[in-house]
Parts: sequence; structure tokens; C-alpha cells
Amino acid sequence: MSPSQSARRAATGGGPASPGAPAIVFSDLDGTFVRTDKTIPERNLEALDLLASRGIPFVPCSGRAASALPEAIVAHPACRYAITANGASVTDLGSGEVIHGVPLDRGRCLALYGRVADRNVTFDLFADGRIYSERARYEALKGFGLTPHEARFILSTRTPTDLTVPEMLQRVGTLDRVTVFWKDRADRDLVVAAVEQDPALAWTTSSPQNLEISARGASKGAALAWLCGHLGVPVARAVAFGDMDNDVSMLEVAGDGVAVANAREEVRALADHVCASNDEAGVGHYLEALLARG
Repeated sequence: MSPSQSARRAATGGGPASPGAPAIVFSDLDGTFVRTDKTIPERNLEALDLLASRGIPFVPCSGRAASALPEAIVAHPACRYAITANGASVTDLGSGEVIHGVPLDRGRCLALYGRVADRNVTFDLFADGRIYSERARYEALKGFGLTPHEARFILSTRTPTDLTVPEMLQRVGTLDRVTVFWKDRADRDLVVAAVEQDPALAWTTSSPQNLEISARGASKGAALAWLCGHLGVPVARAVAFGDMDNDVSMLEVAGDGVAVANAREEVRALADHVCASNDEAGVGHYLEALLARG
């Protein structure tokens, strides 16, 4: 639990702070706003309608690349901004402009690739709002034992290429982050050690079999705080929803950090509140109750 959360709970006798009407809402997508089968509950979309009717912005805050955001969310009138690649980019959806970024240095990325290139892992580059994969690693991912829904989604959002990672790094513009999927635990541990050799890099995870590598300082929580400052909205009036390790910084920074019931136990433990699961439209139900009180 963060110091700010501890202070809020102490002020209410050790229990969670009682949230008021939010001024802005942030939500992770996969495992949180989106069902396990990657569809969006109708109740969640209805909650976006309520937010739009009250002029409250909804910000998808995802590990996804911008090109992989659901059209039903991007096109919704409640959505003006998106945080993608775990906070590496903040985009104005109206103009398509990246208004804030914490890019990954391509030289450091190339050096990291050199340390893990011989392992049976993917090395997916998130760059310019898209995701690029070496074709052989893209094909190998099909045998990593991912769930059918996860495998289908991951493969559909990547562009396989016959270029090598070093060649791709020469061609892309802004590099946001890297995702590594692994099959064997030994490879996972080696990649973690390779990342931790460079203090300018940081890793997190959003899946039992992935590592998400960014520049240190790029996180969902930092992007949330930046956007709130940009819009002149106090972070204390932000509500944020999440389920996995890459959501922790966001739940800690927001005035009301909410974990869905299917979140990892450690994430639920640090949240201010817990709502119903992603498959039960927990975000939608929670927001409807908040707005009814407000």
C-alpha cells in the first residue's frame, strides 16, 4: 500500500476511503474493462455513456499499442485521451497526436536483445503505435501454451516481419517498449536478469507468461499523474481500475484505486476498493454506483 493510500485509510479509521464522484476515470483493458474472451460487457459501455453525459473523461490506460485499442472505446464520446504501452505514450484521440511520451532508448534495447537473442522468447517492439515481431518468434509463440483467447488476440495485434530486431530498430520511429513472451521459466529468469543489468530499464508483467520492458520512469501511474496535471484535474479525484502488476502504479496514484475481483491477490491487497470481476462488468457496476451517489 502506498503512503497516500495509508493516509486515506487512516483518516477513515483504517477502512477504505469513501469515494465521491470522480472527475476523471482511468481503466486498464485486458482483464479489467474487457472480458476474458476479449469482448466488452454492455454494462461497461453503458457506464461510458453515463460518463459522457456528465462530461467526465474516460481514459483507457493499457499495455496495448494504440493500434490495438478497441474501436468501441476509442470512438466513444467519453474518450478523448488514451494511455498506451504501459504509460510510454499519451495520445490525444481527436488529433492522433502523442502529447506525452517516455520512449525506450533504441541503443539500450539493442543491447538487451543481444543478451537474450538466443533464448526461446519473443521480442516484440512497440513502436509508432504498432507492434512488430520477427517472423520466426511470432510463429514460435503459437506453441507457448497460451490460452486460446490470449493467443488469438496477441497474434492478431502483431505485424510479423522478415526483418531482424536490429533491422527493425533502424527503421522504426519512436520506440515505446518491448514485450517478451516466454515458454520456459529458465528463459524468463534470464530475461529478467538481462533487463536488470541496465538501471535505465524496468520490467513489469500483465500476463502469467510475459515481461513488459520500458524505460525506467514510464508507467501507468506516471502517465495518469501527467495527464491529470495537463488537464488541471486533481489526482485525488481520479478513479482507476486494474488487475495486474502493470496496473499497480496507477492504482497507487489515483485517489480511488479499484481492483477487479479477478485481479492478482497482491493487487487486490493494495487497492482502495475491489469491484466485481471483468467477466461480470465490475467496472461498469462500480461506476454506476459512484455516479448514482454523486
